[in-house]
Amino acid sequence: MSPVEYAKHGTVAVLTVNNPPVNAMSPGVPKGVVRGVERANGDAGVAAVVLIGAGRGFIAGADIRYFSRPWPEGEETFKDIIAAFEASPKPVVAAIHGHALGGGLETAMACHYRVIAPAARVGQPEVKLGFPPGAGGTQRLPRLAGVAAALDMIVSGAPVKAREAADLGIVDATIEGDLLEGAVAFAAARGAEAGPHRRVRDIEIALDDRGVFDAKRKEIARRSRGMRAPYACIECVEAAVDLDFDAGVERERAIFEDCVESGESKALRHVFFAERAARKIPGVGKEVEPRAIAKAGVLGAGTMGGGIAMNFANAGIPVTVVERNREAIDRGMATIERNYAATVAKGRMSREAMDARMALIAPSTDYGDLADADMIIEAVFEEMAVKKEVFAALDRVAKPDAILTSNTSYLDIDEIADTIPNRRGHVLGTHFFSPANVMRLLEVVRTRTVSDVDLVTTMEVGRGMRKLPIVAGVCHGFIGNRMLEGYFGEAALMVEEGATPARIDTVMVDYGMAMGPLAVADLAGLDVGWRKRKDAAGGRNPPAERGSHVSTRLCEMGRFGQKTGRGYYIYEEGSRRPTPDPEVDRLAAEAAADLGLEPRAFGDDEIVERCMYPLVNIGADILAEGHALRASDIDLVYINGYGYPAWRGGPMHWAGAVGLDKVHDAVRRYRDALGFGHWRPSPLLKRLAEEGGTFEDFDRENAG
Repeated sequence: MSPVEYAKHGTVAVLTVNNPPVNAMSPGVPKGVVRGVERANGDAGVAAVVLIGAGRGFIAGADIRYFSRPWPEGEETFKDIIAAFEASPKPVVAAIHGHALGGGLETAMACHYRVIAPAARVGQPEVKLGFPPGAGGTQRLPRLAGVAAALDMIVSGAPVKAREAADLGIVDATIEGDLLEGAVAFAAARGAEAGPHRRVRDIEIALDDRGVFDAKRKEIARRSRGMRAPYACIECVEAAVDLDFDAGVERERAIFEDCVESGESKALRHVFFAERAARKIPGVGKEVEPRAIAKAGVLGAGTMGGGIAMNFANAGIPVTVVERNREAIDRGMATIERNYAATVAKGRMSREAMDARMALIAPSTDYGDLADADMIIEAVFEEMAVKKEVFAALDRVAKPDAILTSNTSYLDIDEIADTIPNRRGHVLGTHFFSPANVMRLLEVVRTRTVSDVDLVTTMEVGRGMRKLPIVAGVCHGFIGNRMLEGYFGEAALMVEEGATPARIDTVMVDYGMAMGPLAVADLAGLDVGWRKRKDAAGGRNPPAERGSHVSTRLCEMGRFGQKTGRGYYIYEEGSRRPTPDPEVDRLAAEAAADLGLEPRAFGDDEIVERCMYPLVNIGADILAEGHALRASDIDLVYINGYGYPAWRGGPMHWAGAVGLDKVHDAVRRYRDALGFGHWRPSPLLKRLAEEGGTFEDFDRENAG
């Protein structure tokens, strides 16, 4: 069957794109549309054409799979659709519902007219895949919406709602009620008018101030550092102003093709497909359906517990939050209210929506109030004895089939589950990232006994919270935190060897990280690691060992990072801006002398390698052990939880682009020079390097 259906409604031919799930412009769709337009123009009883999408939306755009595979020879293309619309003597009307994004909006703009349902959105999000629109979007949108508005939409990739689309002139009418009925009536009226009908390409562009382009470059400079695509979008819109339409389209296409072949675009497309793959759990079929979660509970109203409670409320799930006393629960509820109020103050939420969400959160100091919860998340102090005590208490009050999860960053959740054996199948981990109400990542930690149904349910709850849930296995630190050991460890080692914190952090920010490792250490608190080292030393002050010499001395001086105003950096009152401190340089020189190290110069490449290659090496072990389902899941963890640049595709994808043979050789070289455990070459890294493969090859080998 053709993915494009043809029907007549009076004098109007209706072409319905029916290519589920999102009506992508896959092979067959262009042919169906072109043939439909030809058929309509050959029928004297047809005065106009309506193009509409079946299902939930209009047209999602190009089929991204075909950016890395050849288009079938002889098949009509996107270009043929546009040519057919613009050559049609009968008006073509795009009827938009759901969404018209990317190539979907480009298709609509090639039509003579556009009508839209009130809840629909339109946009050009191609920049998020590393390239500008490539089918005339950067040339037509400025003609409809004006240069400034088009520039904002194309460079940001953010969609606009129907009302704004109408105000900007992107669409000609909003259809209340039945979209098809309204679109047919609109098209019939246009078809009864004398032609020719206006084409978007023929609209003159007016621009009063060319400074809009340089202003946009300055505006995006910080968030787009290291990226090509946002600037390519600006160049394309400039071409719309400077060149005639056909020359502008040609210029756009050349820039588009250059960007599509870039490492940036390949990385972002990898991330796009990785997010879709992350929804699939090998061995768990589609027949496993999630349970309904009608009510939830959270134990602990601190920073994490309060944020988790907000997530439930944001998903529309009533949640009871339990604390040990009235003072603690009142403090936690006040923090939740302040967080919502800050969102309202920024215009991102209405006061009514805030009140509705606050009404879903019930404070309590009684475990018994959790008795009717379908899911309970524990978010108490990160200590095994405390966690076990809490789960024993939950075991006494929770429903027999309640899902019990631990929000832990490192601890063995299998060990916790074993303490309540009658709950077999219903215990797992939910590692939220701080601040829990903001950060997108959620590691769903799969215990050895959890049922498929409860695992799938927890994933679905995470998605309902608008999180990106990633399945992780039970191991120390799971995926993300386990990999951090080498990242932070090597940064600390390089400080002892003579690299300043500012130099290390600057190199890593230039690489694309949101923050450098030592600034992050200050943000997290240097006392966290110090406390662990003291625990390992039996409660005594730990010796200043290689890799912890400077941080131990800083902690002994009461310098724990941002919270004390001093750490690796100085932080002025009320500021989070790190200022280099000569005192840290003195401590580093002292460490070098004590450890017998000769301070030396560092190249940027060495700093990047020593920070990033341990991530890759440890990630390879996690992958081989099965604690991550696929390498792309590891990439998503780092992009969404640790500030890794999406345009590099994640550490595992980036390593493949560098060459796993090169990475493996460097890991062996640093092992011989430094000897730390995170430099022990992963057997999987070694195998793939010898085979000339990538971690994506391993994903394909083990696809479920």
